[in-house]
Amino acid sequence: MNDRLKGGRLPFLNKAPEKGLKVSALCGGRNGFYLEGSICGIPCLMLVDTGANVTLVRTDLAQKLKKNFIYKAPNISLKTATGEKAEKHGKLDVAIECGSRKFQHRIYVADITDPCILGLDFLQKLNFTVDLEKNEIRTGGEEIPLFSASAEHSELCSVLAKEKTIIPARSKCLIQGVPEVSVKFR
Repeated sequence: MNDRLKGGRLPFLNKAPEKGLKVSALCGGRNGFYLEGSICGIPCLMLVDTGANVTLVRTDLAQKLKKNFIYKAPNISLKTATGEKAEKHGKLDVAIECGSRKFQHRIYVADITDPCILGLDFLQKLNFTVDLEKNEIRTGGEEIPLFSASAEHSELCSVLAKEKTIIPARSKCLIQGVPEVSVKFR
């Protein structure tokens, strides 16, 4: 019998969950399909997760939206697909923008790694269709491209600025951009 299994428990089961949980981290990195959108005008990457029952936003992003808080959740946690727990801090009523459309939706605030996870509650309520063959998500006749953030596709990527921006010399500036999708991926 393997010495590691003598006690009946695997060593990784004794490990306390990390503050920011990321289920895909157990699979070898940032895999999954993302879309570029915004929550109440704040741009963010959104993981499209048909395995998540609810839509979640990361705590630091939610703090920018305090006026939208419905309530703070007392000691309630969410269970991830791996059985680990993530603290849930409350609910928000927000405007989620995907493509050219804006949707009102109630989301949960939790200690997660991705800025936002679009769950089944959002996808079904608003009749989204996820097309993995075409790497897109559709709603109301609009096709919104999905992209992978896995290591295979993140080595080198051209980024197109969404609008013309002049950045002065010796300065830093964050601008909104979109990855130019390669033929290999699309």
